[in-house]
Amino acid sequence: MTTAAAPTIRRATSADVPVLAELGAATFVEAFGHLYTKDDLAAFLSGTHSVARYARLMEEPGIAIWLATLGDTAPVGYAVVGTCKLPVENLEPNAGEVSQLYVRASAQTHGLGSRLLVTALAWLASHGRAPLYVGVWSENTGAQRLYARYGFEKIGEYRFAVGKQLDHEFILKQTTATAR
Repeated sequence: MTTAAAPTIRRATSADVPVLAELGAATFVEAFGHLYTKDDLAAFLSGTHSVARYARLMEEPGIAIWLATLGDTAPVGYAVVGTCKLPVENLEPNAGEVSQLYVRASAQTHGLGSRLLVTALAWLASHGRAPLYVGVWSENTGAQRLYARYGFEKIGEYRFAVGKQLDHEFILKQTTATAR
């Protein structure tokens, strides 16, 4: 009988920047790559999932990043949180945001998304970030269900640029702090 690899969540360090760039690009392509033209996807990945961008995030005050692994494997998931940058009307001064949370498709049955989210929400709370927000693609019902279990509800919509394409996104706000 084979035992499942133990999941581990750890805070990312500057040494993890290349891994974050690769993992960020790979998980985005797995989840959404089919939605975009080659040029739009390449433009998005070169900016949003570059080594330079993750290096800047590591140095930015108020940003935290975690990596998830299964046993001795390379990281299979990650989360980025910090100050809310979503287009929320009358945004509260201490608002926080889960800006990225991705897990490789092959590792999605291990509860890593939930574990990353719990870790991220606890960190945001411990740093006085409230209320909390997340932007989710309007057709990503799996992510919407995950966030709903942690008290997030839709409060708005916006457009998210991937290259020249503008995606229809939902803004979710945490209205209760406990998992349902």
